[in-house]
Amino acid sequence: MDIKTAEQRIKELSETLKYHNRKYYIEDSPEIEDFEYDAMLRELEDLEAEFPQFLKEDSPTQMVGGAASKLFSSVVHTVKMESLQDVFNFGELRDFTQKIDTSKTAFSVEPKIDGLSVSLEYRDGLFFRGSTRGDGEVGEDVTANLLQIESIPKAINFLGELEVRGEVYMPKESFLNLVKRQELMGEAPAKNPRNAAAGSLRQKNPKITAERKLDIFVFNIQRITEKTFKSHIETLDFLKSLGFHTLPTYKKCHTADEVIAEIERIGESRGNLPYDIDGAVVKSDNLEYRKELGSTSKFPKWAVAFKYPPEEKQTVLKEIEIGVGRTGALTPTAIFDPITLAGTTVSRATLHNEDFIKEKGICIGDTITVRKAGDIIPEVLSVVSHGENTQIYKMPKVCPSCNSPVFREPNEAVLRCTNADCPAQLLRHLIHFTSRDAMDIEGLGPAVLEQLLQNGLISNIVDLYTLDYEKVAELERTGEKTVQNLKNAIENSKNNDLSKLIFALGIRHIGSKAGKLLAEHFGSMQAILNAKREDFEEIEGFGSILAQSAYDFFALCDTKQMLFELERLGVNMKTLKEVKDNRFTGLTFVLTGTLPTYSRSEATAIIESFGGKTASSVSKKTSYVLAGEEAGSKLEKANKLGVAVINEEEFNKMIE
Repeated sequence: MDIKTAEQRIKELSETLKYHNRKYYIEDSPEIEDFEYDAMLRELEDLEAEFPQFLKEDSPTQMVGGAASKLFSSVVHTVKMESLQDVFNFGELRDFTQKIDTSKTAFSVEPKIDGLSVSLEYRDGLFFRGSTRGDGEVGEDVTANLLQIESIPKAINFLGELEVRGEVYMPKESFLNLVKRQELMGEAPAKNPRNAAAGSLRQKNPKITAERKLDIFVFNIQRITEKTFKSHIETLDFLKSLGFHTLPTYKKCHTADEVIAEIERIGESRGNLPYDIDGAVVKSDNLEYRKELGSTSKFPKWAVAFKYPPEEKQTVLKEIEIGVGRTGALTPTAIFDPITLAGTTVSRATLHNEDFIKEKGICIGDTITVRKAGDIIPEVLSVVSHGENTQIYKMPKVCPSCNSPVFREPNEAVLRCTNADCPAQLLRHLIHFTSRDAMDIEGLGPAVLEQLLQNGLISNIVDLYTLDYEKVAELERTGEKTVQNLKNAIENSKNNDLSKLIFALGIRHIGSKAGKLLAEHFGSMQAILNAKREDFEEIEGFGSILAQSAYDFFALCDTKQMLFELERLGVNMKTLKEVKDNRFTGLTFVLTGTLPTYSRSEATAIIESFGGKTASSVSKKTSYVLAGEEAGSKLEKANKLGVAVINEEEFNKMIE
């Protein structure tokens, strides 16, 4: 490769890898698989080695991929949380072991948990702070969320200072339950356990973190006072004695052959593990020798991570099953001859949508290649060969659940059922209606709703408010107290603000924020039902798609009848927001950073109580930016645009 081509390729790879670093580490929404990322990173490393004049300090090969989010306060790590150099075959592994003086150290081999790396700090025997890795030097303070993980000790029998490193992960069972709930709610399911764990740990509401059932393995002592150790395995035994959830297996090996044998053993068992691993970590066991070897700017020289390749297998596609989601979306699933992937038997895999089937040219009877994405969710990769006289599969023109016509909107990849009363959508619709951000009816989770449906106690939303509680009490695992709590929760939901009811109705494209805008603009459900299409377009923040979707929904006779019944049963149909005065009318505030005494929701409520509005981004239309500690890009943009910036003290003077 000539110098000019190499320079251009290095630039392309660097920009692409930085983009995917942000998607993976910051946004917890990866767009490519790990092996694709690793291949690009390896290519960049090779090019920078061949053309060192183009190696830059901010190259993805020189830096840890993450960064501290602005959602949480920052923590400067006392000990840098380094990343690991990856190796992809046993030849590369032997290159590493040959650089290690085995007369000075043995090797420690342990599974590489696929999760989010965190630091836990203890003082005088008490857990006082936890943080994410971030960029290795600065992370995010997520103490409140880490306290929700049951396996993290809140107190230990050690009075010195102790900082340990661990990997927060989501067990496979928790991940599959989360995906099931997300699919029932019509939400995009999490891609893999690692990103589900990262997203769960970065929740502003610790209750959501608690619901996700996260766990942790602690695998390293970062810093300790009043005690010394000679070997890494000795530290793991010590951590275990303190009650930490340490790695279930860690083995001392003395030769490269022993290391390889242990890596193979771990690899063979990974399909049967209740958690996801993506490799094995090989470390020098002698802690003093580690100091002698040192580190590069990014990696320690005394450890590597062996990455297992994604397992792929071929099978024959027998049929395609069509499921119907809460929003009426038709989702195709491949049914094929059973195969074993990552230690489990698989006979189903997602086909995503109509465009995916056309793009891959998928026909029933084809030999296909299947892979487990993140070793959890199976997906069809490609067609190996077509069967005899096969044709590309065509999606149905009617809903498989209710036989109603299906349609596809412009710029969308999915087909949808036109029938709002489609039985396949009912359970998902009820789950959404009763969820926390909607009508918030505690005690009406998916299992209970399914039980009520199966026993014929409900057949639509209105039925929730006319429940026969005597019959509910006869259901399995339903005691008198449970029934009373359920009755209270349903009665309390009648007093919700109009915005929550609008969101609960599950109108296409109308989320909680749009529901709030509708409620604030019209003030009552009756005003919404009387509105014309152009009235919806006048709402600031509403585009033509939102306006059309809202108008179409509220124009339906079935919608009007349902709302009439709900109002008759006592469900509130008006905006409850109390406006103290109109001093902020026409003003838009943007909140950024951490305020000394107000949470963001509290500050927002105050602004709205004086007739003002809040927005998520700064523009020329912004009236004020209310900035707290750790204010980031929004503050910078406000200064650039000349928008007035105020602190909490100035804000308090405005609301006196």
